[in-house]
Amino acid sequence: MADVLTPAQRKLNMSRIRGRDTKPEMLIRRGLHARGFRYRLQDRKLPGRPDLVFPRYHAVVFVHGCFWHGHSCPMFKLPVTRQEFWATKIASNRARDERAAGDLLKLGWRVVNVWECSIRGPAKLTADEVITRCQKFLLSDEVTLLDISGVARAHEKNQR
Repeated sequence: MADVLTPAQRKLNMSRIRGRDTKPEMLIRRGLHARGFRYRLQDRKLPGRPDLVFPRYHAVVFVHGCFWHGHSCPMFKLPVTRQEFWATKIASNRARDERAAGDLLKLGWRVVNVWECSIRGPAKLTADEVITRCQKFLLSDEVTLLDISGVARAHEKNQR
């Protein structure tokens, strides 16, 4: 299937996709800041350049878009055009995410992945629930990786 946009229109669309200060990221930042958490933004010294770094709690938070990071939720759909390119691109993003999280865990950092579907979409959580889950993790002694997503919410509903 051919692209419905001209190359100039496609370039304009792609140039407007933000890598930082996205709406989900800003929601998490504002919510945690309001609860008294102080953080650094995108520390280049750490693997994967985490969105939020909490040195006091030795924890980091990544806010992932479901499309760009290939989350297995209803919000992710592989584009119809150039499927091979997109499959390769998203697979490499996922591999990079896993590598960065693994490196951070080896360095003793605690990692939280907040997925876009936890804030938007059909199975979203309330903003307060997402912030509370992040807060509980930051204040805990858990050393594992925590994933916060709307998929888990949908699964919890189906279990009831």
